[in-house]
Amino acid sequence: MAQRQQYQPLGHIVVTGGSGFLGNHIVALLHSRNAYTKLTVLDLKKPASPISGVNYIDTCDLTNFEALLSTFESLKADAVVHTASPNHTMGNKDLMYKVNVEGTRNVVNACQETGVKALVHTSTASLVHDTKSDLINADESYPLIMGKDQPEYYTITKAQAEIHVLASNRTPEYPKFLTCALRPSAMFGEGDVQLIPPGLSAYYKGQTKVQIGQNNNLFDFTEITNVAHAHHLALAALLATREREDKGGSVPLDTERVDGEAFFITNDSPVYFFDFARSVWAAAGDETKNEQVWTLSKDIGLLIATLMELVFWLFRLGKPNLTRQQVQYTCMTRYFNIDKAKTRLGYEPVVTMQEGIRKGVKDALYRGVVRGQPMELKGKKFD
Repeated sequence: MAQRQQYQPLGHIVVTGGSGFLGNHIVALLHSRNAYTKLTVLDLKKPASPISGVNYIDTCDLTNFEALLSTFESLKADAVVHTASPNHTMGNKDLMYKVNVEGTRNVVNACQETGVKALVHTSTASLVHDTKSDLINADESYPLIMGKDQPEYYTITKAQAEIHVLASNRTPEYPKFLTCALRPSAMFGEGDVQLIPPGLSAYYKGQTKVQIGQNNNLFDFTEITNVAHAHHLALAALLATREREDKGGSVPLDTERVDGEAFFITNDSPVYFFDFARSVWAAAGDETKNEQVWTLSKDIGLLIATLMELVFWLFRLGKPNLTRQQVQYTCMTRYFNIDKAKTRLGYEPVVTMQEGIRKGVKDALYRGVVRGQPMELKGKKFD
């Protein structure tokens, strides 16, 4: 596996949001590869399991530029991985804008003013999606969906952040500051709270015998270690470009460039939507056979979801188990072409879909974060 290879230390790396789902995996991966001389995490929360030798700063507010700049001046970092972002399910628009847009601008400015060489920004594959249309082999030439055509405010703020990050690459004032953006699709794995745990809840509620749609829609899910691996490759590419140019070497050709570019990241193996769900359920012990599954049409699913949303809204019961948005995602095709990442970053997945599902299910049950799971499974080690 790629983790066993020898990697060149990249200097002092700072990871914003390094105590979060993706950030923590990036920190752990870089640590396992001994890929830095120093590693610092900036976050507003402590990590669940601190890694020995990593410098954690849990009082850093990205929306406070003066404080952030002071922190960057003391760190003297070589490169930054910017993953910090609020949970998109919270629905707090003010927080989304302050962190995703203003916070990202502050990170960029702090990098530029303190001589940081490179910035890898975590974006999202949702930037090119209107949440309704099918995406078939979508690549980086697809336009960003913003404004009235983008119903997800979180995605709008992530688009604004990416645009600013890429526009900050090689500016006249900071011509040696290099940036790029990675766009992962539907991340899952150990530490996951938004994909595998809700999926497992359906299993423990006895809902595995119901399917919405014909399950003929391909969807891209991405194991979290692969996303972390892509960030490492992007860091290395930007810093190698900077080092080469500092020594008088040539600027990369347009067909080779990483700086100023965005890259979709997936497991490079789109699966039918319910095949992924059934793999998750099977890893937890589900034995439902295909002939036992009751298939509902998308229209019927939308009707049921609409009625449930109305009832839950009228009686203030919170969010129902099935929403219209969930039905849309369940029935849509959404997968991406990652040739650009493969050719320019040298990216290929290091964890397979099945291995990621197996590890993610074990981890979710061990943490006890699955609604409806038997409590005796919490804290239990699985073979």
